[in-house]
Amino acid sequence: FCFLHGSDAEEDLIGSLASMSTKERIKAIQKMPETMRKKREIRNEVLKEITKKANHGAQPSCCAQCLQGAAVSFRRFGNSLSELFHQLRVWHKTLKIIGAEFGTSVLSYFVFLTWLLNFNIFSFLINFSFITIPQFLAAEPNNLSFTGLELLTGAGYFQQTVLYYGFYTNATISKIENGPSYNMQLAYIFTVGIYFVICFLILLFSMAKFFSRNFINPQEISVNASKLLCTWDFNITNDKAVKLKQKNLCTQIKEGLTEVNKEVLNFSAMERVIRVGVHLIAWVASLGIAVAACAGVYFLSMNNLELFMKGYRNDLESQAAMLVLPVVVSLLNTLIPFFFSWLGHLEKFQTPGQHIYVTITRNIILKMSIVGILCYYWLNIVAASESQCWETLVGQDLYRLVLVDFIFCLLGSFFGEFLRRIIGTTVCLNLGLPEFDIGRNVLDLIYAQTLTWIGILFSPLLPGIQMIAFFIVFFVKKVSLMRNCQPPRKVWRTSQMMTSFIFLLFCPSFLGVLSVIGVTVWRLKPSEGCGPFRGLSSMYAAVAEWIQVLENYTISKWVVWIYHNLITSELFFFILSSFVLIVTYLYWEIIQGRKTMTKLLRQQINN
Repeated sequence: FCFLHGSDAEEDLIGSLASMSTKERIKAIQKMPETMRKKREIRNEVLKEITKKANHGAQPSCCAQCLQGAAVSFRRFGNSLSELFHQLRVWHKTLKIIGAEFGTSVLSYFVFLTWLLNFNIFSFLINFSFITIPQFLAAEPNNLSFTGLELLTGAGYFQQTVLYYGFYTNATISKIENGPSYNMQLAYIFTVGIYFVICFLILLFSMAKFFSRNFINPQEISVNASKLLCTWDFNITNDKAVKLKQKNLCTQIKEGLTEVNKEVLNFSAMERVIRVGVHLIAWVASLGIAVAACAGVYFLSMNNLELFMKGYRNDLESQAAMLVLPVVVSLLNTLIPFFFSWLGHLEKFQTPGQHIYVTITRNIILKMSIVGILCYYWLNIVAASESQCWETLVGQDLYRLVLVDFIFCLLGSFFGEFLRRIIGTTVCLNLGLPEFDIGRNVLDLIYAQTLTWIGILFSPLLPGIQMIAFFIVFFVKKVSLMRNCQPPRKVWRTSQMMTSFIFLLFCPSFLGVLSVIGVTVWRLKPSEGCGPFRGLSSMYAAVAEWIQVLENYTISKWVVWIYHNLITSELFFFILSSFVLIVTYLYWEIIQGRKTMTKLLRQQINN
């Protein structure tokens, strides 16, 4: 549509829109170069015109009028709901400001944080709806007293609440005699299982989307021309929005020019030998520290279990002992990454991207190794102990780890950024303001999300706690960034960074969690006196017993067939894996072809 002015032109526009189908009309209004308020006015006039034509024409039947009214009401409700969700995204404006002031490298951390926050909101809603709410109907009163220390330790009063696995019943819930019933065993295992399947698909789809956007279909072929001539939004009229857009555009042009004008440094043979030696020493030091940290966590966890099994006379002493393991683990995860960042500065990488990716690799080795040691401790030591409910004990450990990690994350912002700014601006002026450490902060998020995924089986409401923690972390990090940090000294474009973050979240984090959950569900024997799977040989035995019941009903034969021929069949998973590998290979070949075409097109444009 062209720009139309005057009453006759507007009437023609409204008439033409009213004659279109609903989908075509919505697309046409969206493509108009008008403000959102003007588009809403046009949409309302078109709806009035459609209603007027319907009234002047043949009177539809009562049923047709009801359906039409319901459709219009549903469409208006959907538009109102969409606008409401847009307003609830309180970080939308904040992300624009961060991108304009600090560039896409720092922005990628906050985008990843909001992505994880939405992920945990979804997790909490799933678990609360299908596991926690039914348990409230069959819950017994909690006779334990609340002292306040439970907020730190997760023990005491919380032990007899829906926060932990051990509180959930193994009975079939039915409030009405001879009415519908709710099998808590099946609800628990199917909710967790289907949730992880959905997570798997979401992660694969997200990786494919970002990979396609950043590697296959790069948005910028000619940085100079496209950014200068084709990216300004002429609908912006607010002065603050104009200045913010100018800053954002300026930052993107700097990043693009930095990538285009990237210098390749030529080193002498002696300089190359020295650089390789420095890199080797740094890697040996980082791996040695990671091994030492894992050994310390292992021996501390062994001692921690012995203290719990012996018991305590003083309650305050027992509460303090519960926090020793999570405090030490969080202390290691907080201090060692600062050492890794210092090593990265000593190595003097050619680009900031190399520094960040190497730091992330070292941090992922450290954090995932510590998580691996803890999982071995939980699945092989705690599960075989004489504890009455080892699943609740594991859930309490995970609760304390998540909570203490959140506290140390806030302390890291204070000591790592606020005090560093004070020192750099008052004591040692040569240091200056600190830069935002992307690698360390991103790995903190991946570590926290890994703990949450592991804890879903043992503490179904843990995603709700992590959701609140991520929400607070977002605004604390935003304030600390604005007040304490400076933009990166070397401007660089990070179009592939979000893809790397989600890949690290998928592998090794998510795949490792699937291994832990698989061992717990298929191999370990549940506690005899607590939880929905008490008395069974394994959690998966609940599904096998359910299939045996379904075999007696003709209407459920298809479920039994799927179970025996697909779910328990090695051949099916072999064929599925082969299909995925073939698709991945073909996808990679397409990527290489598109990359070659993009390079040739860029060379032609530059020439």
